[in-house]
Amino acid sequence: MTTFQSPQNNGAPNGTDNNGFGQRVDQIGVDAQQLWSDARSAVTGLSETLDIRGRVERNPYGMVLAAVGVGYVLGGGLFTPLTARVLKLGVRLAALPFVKDELLGMAEAALQGFQAGQSNVSGQGNTAGIGAAPRTSGPGTIS
Repeated sequence: MTTFQSPQNNGAPNGTDNNGFGQRVDQIGVDAQQLWSDARSAVTGLSETLDIRGRVERNPYGMVLAAVGVGYVLGGGLFTPLTARVLKLGVRLAALPFVKDELLGMAEAALQGFQAGQSNVSGQGNTAGIGAAPRTSGPGTIS
């Protein structure tokens, strides 16, 4: 009958002891705890920097709108037809003051031109023009 002897080093190469694996597991545990504490301190630092609670207390409706906006973007709503329509409306509303100012400037220039024409006509005497009396003699006159 054949008997097998169990190896002394449990399958590890010669010259190493069984404590190597346990030390590696312990080191992985220590590294994981360090990573967790670093992540927790980063989140704490970020929340202190952003002051989320203070912002919510000072402006709750604005923060709700910001949360809705972030959710809309993260939910994939950025490239939808609704977003295109809202952007078109926003551009039109943003351009409205510029168009209004331009139209007012054109109307003021036209009014000034009309008033300047009126003053020229009234200063020329009987010359035909806007607001002047019709001529009574000469070719092409009203009889």
